[in-house]
Amino acid sequence: MDRRRQHHAGEFVTDVVLWRRGRAELSALLLAAAVASWILFHGASGYTAVSLAADVLLLLLAVLYAWSRAARLLGRPAPPIPDLQPAADELAALIHSCLADLASAFRRVAQGQPGSGQVFLCLAAAALLGRLARDLPTLCYAVVVGALTIPAVYERLSMERYMRMASLNMYRYEVLYQSLSLTCYLSTRDYLIELLKEA
Repeated sequence: MDRRRQHHAGEFVTDVVLWRRGRAELSALLLAAAVASWILFHGASGYTAVSLAADVLLLLLAVLYAWSRAARLLGRPAPPIPDLQPAADELAALIHSCLADLASAFRRVAQGQPGSGQVFLCLAAAALLGRLARDLPTLCYAVVVGALTIPAVYERLSMERYMRMASLNMYRYEVLYQSLSLTCYLSTRDYLIELLKEA
């Protein structure tokens, strides 16, 4: 059962990558989403994921504020707002725990305690990855666009197709040549027969 599922998943991915069997719409949607997000985040707009999230949250809060004011004026119920306090408390506890661990690691490094070399190496690796990650989103977008276009274009423009077309054209030219040769031969034969009758 698991192999069948993997086989179907592999067929699905292949169909999406090669734009076949009704998956062309999904492939086009993925390609458009990748290009649009690259333009949005790395193009002329200057947006980042954080600034876009902040703008969306600001718009959401403005809509909720206007809705609640309009509801109060019209005597309608206020908009339903979920209770986010438990999630906020969990997030605050997680951030507090991470900051405490980070402060403890910095203290161990500053005091030269054992294991501080590992922390130093981790920070150096993080700095190196940060430098490399500047162009990582562009690389990821390029990989997605390439994966959605190159195999499909290669399949559509494969040499086998061109060889079939060339073979078909050669056959047509051969038939045309034979027809033309036969016509010329018959015309020449009839002309020579007429010349021989007159002589």
